[in-house]
Amino acid sequence: MFRTALRNLLAHKARLMMTALAVLLGTAFVSGTLVFSDSVGSAFRDKMSKSLDDVAVSVTAGRATTAMKSEDALDSRVVESVRALPGVAFVRPSVSGTVMVADKENNPAGSEWGSSGANFVPGANGKDSRYPIVKGRGPAAEGEIVLDAKTAAKTGARVGGTVRLAVDGPVMAKKLVGIAETDDPKVSAGGSLALFDTATAQKLLGVPGQFDELIVSATPGTDQAKLTAEVRAALPKDAFRTQSGKELAAEESTAIDKETSSIRNTFLAFAGIALFVGVFIIANTFTMLIAQRSREIALLRAVGASRRQVVRSVLIEAGLLGLAASAAGFAGGLGVATGLRAVLNSAGAGLPDGPLVIEPVSALTALGVGVAVTVLAAWLPSRKAAKIAPVEALAAAEAPPAPRGLLVRNALGAVLTAAGGAVMLYVTTLKDSDGLEIAMAGSALTMAGVIVLAPLLSRPFVRLFAKATGRLTGVSGKLAAENALRNPRRTAATASALMIGLALMTGLTVVAVSADQGVAKMGPQDLTADYKVTSAHFGGLSTDIARTLAKEPGVTAAVPLRSIGFQSSHSPALVKAADAASIGKVADVRFVSGSAADVREGTVAVSDAYAEERGLKVGATLPMDFYDGKKATPKVAAVYAENDVLSAVLATPSLVDPHLEKVRDDEVLVKAAPGKAGELRAKIKQTLGGNPLIKVQSQEDLRRSEAGDIDDILYMMYGLLGMAVVIAIVGVVNTLAMSVFERTREIGMLRAIGLARTGVKQMVRLESVMIAMFGAVLGVGVGIFLAWSGGHLVRSSFPQYSMTVPWGRIAVFLLLALAVGVLAAVWPARRAAKLNMLESIGAQ
Repeated sequence: MFRTALRNLLAHKARLMMTALAVLLGTAFVSGTLVFSDSVGSAFRDKMSKSLDDVAVSVTAGRATTAMKSEDALDSRVVESVRALPGVAFVRPSVSGTVMVADKENNPAGSEWGSSGANFVPGANGKDSRYPIVKGRGPAAEGEIVLDAKTAAKTGARVGGTVRLAVDGPVMAKKLVGIAETDDPKVSAGGSLALFDTATAQKLLGVPGQFDELIVSATPGTDQAKLTAEVRAALPKDAFRTQSGKELAAEESTAIDKETSSIRNTFLAFAGIALFVGVFIIANTFTMLIAQRSREIALLRAVGASRRQVVRSVLIEAGLLGLAASAAGFAGGLGVATGLRAVLNSAGAGLPDGPLVIEPVSALTALGVGVAVTVLAAWLPSRKAAKIAPVEALAAAEAPPAPRGLLVRNALGAVLTAAGGAVMLYVTTLKDSDGLEIAMAGSALTMAGVIVLAPLLSRPFVRLFAKATGRLTGVSGKLAAENALRNPRRTAATASALMIGLALMTGLTVVAVSADQGVAKMGPQDLTADYKVTSAHFGGLSTDIARTLAKEPGVTAAVPLRSIGFQSSHSPALVKAADAASIGKVADVRFVSGSAADVREGTVAVSDAYAEERGLKVGATLPMDFYDGKKATPKVAAVYAENDVLSAVLATPSLVDPHLEKVRDDEVLVKAAPGKAGELRAKIKQTLGGNPLIKVQSQEDLRRSEAGDIDDILYMMYGLLGMAVVIAIVGVVNTLAMSVFERTREIGMLRAIGLARTGVKQMVRLESVMIAMFGAVLGVGVGIFLAWSGGHLVRSSFPQYSMTVPWGRIAVFLLLALAVGVLAAVWPARRAAKLNMLESIGAQ
């Protein structure tokens, strides 16, 4: 039977080509994801191991605050005590933080999250092994700086030139004295690195005289665990965190595994969708092959082959096909892995460079999944083949589906669809996002039910389509409709593959566009300021900025806001401080009771939602427990309608400032004079000295920044689901091609009675369009229903969310499905039209 299976595989390789392509694409996605995650994890570990090569012990401060007790400070006293221990070769005290270096356009030279600064620590030879200098020298004075090569190129500065930068305030200018190399993955992924001498780094990034971390290197032969214990014993108990290099490496490795596993699992989920779509194609192909080979199977049964042997023969054929396609898919997966890294890095993922890593487990997993999916999909067709009686099979090439089977299938489909619909209707009653798993289960049930019901649904759709296009298509349209209805299971299976991809794409599109519209409502609804000024590294703004901008010609108001968290009766909330008399100039604040004039020292205003939640009214006392251990009991002087610009509580700066470690503004809202808004952005940047730390955003910028994330995610989802759609297209081509082979004699007879070659092409093309449009309409309908019901979970945490159906994009999806139907039929239609009339009539 193995030889029989191998012969069948080789004899029908052209018919199996499209099926093999579907398996290849699915396994390429799986193997690419696995190789990608292994490669990224290995690259992170390589970078980490280089940075930890000389780390025997790491000592970090237990509490990093300016009010730290002297005995808890990680200072030179601690450095000397550690350096004096036996087995210590070198102690590297380090300071690090965020530094924004200005490029040629006064914008940050590196990404916001990857712009870092640190101290240069020269050894006895004047070199820092962590940051090798490739040009110039290391920084030795307050006015000097060293950059990495990429950042230096972006600034346009050469060694000896001037570099402009900002840490948490005004722009500074320093002399570039050197260029260094670095293994920091953030820098290689688009960040920047600035190095200072230790005293300057402490002044700019930390606390003068204190360090963030001590890196201890051991002499050769020193036991790392023993040295760690000695360092821990030499330091004040509980004041510092001491880890061995191995512990630090294990901690970093765990963090890397967690980060890469989340990416891997996300992509594997979409790979699973692609493979699931492939199951329909594989099952369809083997069902048609078995129908075409029924005489051959009957002959095997007649000469003594058992049903089990017939099943085994088909499954072996499927296994060989799956193995060959999976092997090719694994090779293609290497290209997928390379492409994933490039795509994610272009989106700002910050993945380090490194070679592709091919683990044996990944290769075996990809091959195993491909073979398993192919064999599983061929199992039901193989059982159908084994059940054919030899005499019946010899008498007829293909038996029609049993009515009982369709009846049972329709009943099962109705039950699944009803159950899925009921679950999704229940989801609409949920008031929070905890029902995500329930919604996912309901979505799966609904889609499964529709897939099972698809043969029943295909009949009215095909008849309606044929009736609508009857005048244009004539006899070819009628023949195409009859062909599509001849085997509704086959039509349904082919259309279902396309339906799955389009249902997911439609659902995601509706939710994303609705969320985008919700975000668009947020800004204009409450924010009336023309510009929002913030810090690029979220460290806050100097309080001088608001005062400076208020004096700028063309500015009618510059209102600073700062905030801090607190608890009231163990319930956390946020209080924002602002000049209540001015907040109305930059935000639409509607007071329900009281007024802005009532908010002064010792009083606060609260939102109506917070007041209702806490049972507060004007005149009530609000107990506030701040996280610095201090308390306050201001009176509620006013209540305002819930506002997106403000938080739960609005107070004067005198209430908030004492609890801030460093008084800084979170943002400054700027209102321009009439007709001056357009030119004000450039003036603000100029007034603030072209500071790369400062972000100036208009209302449109704010909307785009929020919606941009949504659009980026949506387009990435399109790309991931695109693989499933491509596989579905392959399925349409495969079904049509095999259907043409199956109907060779019939096509010959049609040609003999006068149907022209163009008519044959049109018949096949229309059948393809019917299948594609049936899948598209089904997918769009299911997708909109799931988006409507599941969208209620979004609304619970996003009040501005309101379902919006983007009919323009839906129309594009339908047009794409139409194009898919036309293109998928090109090869099968040409093949059908080229059949020789006499040879076709005589075909068996």
